[in-house]
Amino acid sequence: MSSVLVTGAASGIGRATALALAAAGRDLILWDLDAEGLAETMAQAIEHEVTVTTADFDVTDDDLRHEQLDAARMFHPVIGGLVHAAGISGPEPISTFTTAGWNAVINLNLTISAALTHELANDLEAAGDGAIVYLSSIEGYFGHEWLPAYCSSKAGLLGLARAAGHELAKRGVRVNCVCPGAIETPMLAPLLAFDGFRDSVTTRTPLGRVGQPDDIADAIVFLLSASARFITGTSLIVDGGLTTIGGI
Repeated sequence: MSSVLVTGAASGIGRATALALAAAGRDLILWDLDAEGLAETMAQAIEHEVTVTTADFDVTDDDLRHEQLDAARMFHPVIGGLVHAAGISGPEPISTFTTAGWNAVINLNLTISAALTHELANDLEAAGDGAIVYLSSIEGYFGHEWLPAYCSSKAGLLGLARAAGHELAKRGVRVNCVCPGAIETPMLAPLLAFDGFRDSVTTRTPLGRVGQPDDIADAIVFLLSASARFITGTSLIVDGGLTTIGGI
């Protein structure tokens, strides 16, 4: 089976995705800024007897990213999947807007998704079963007053999946989004710690709980697999039914 590149693999949804892919027999290229967390993910992944390479660096650094892609290709001659799980929330409402804060969120969450798609398109086409999954969010559908840049980046990924999915379909590459709801991750942890927030989310979620990273990872593995061979240019909401009521 072809290898999958997973960014943001040191924790949360990125780690859960890496481990679920390893369990499915996929070799892995794992990237993250957090070297220690990345090593922990790798240690668990190799228990499934798959080939795993890692690199801890800032994925927004174009030169480093190109170097690491070249290095990965030496150990992974066939790269058939991309999961860009690295991201930041950037809690900065419009009332305190700064260009720097806005650009940081848009760059990592959205622009790098497009850059990686461009940089890996030939690899994914050559694999014959190439597929990409972007980590969007239900906040791509529902605005949040604290997170205008985050919401914009996640909505942008929905459009990118449609556009890239349209273009790359002729090359045999599928592109989709997964849109998590409230998931127990380091990013959501500060909100879940607020008095009453966890109970509020649990009460409003029809399935009655906060989601776990594995809930999202399983959806990603599906979208990367042959079982999703006729699915492209769209999004899969995985939120326990929360969007039947509203956003987070």
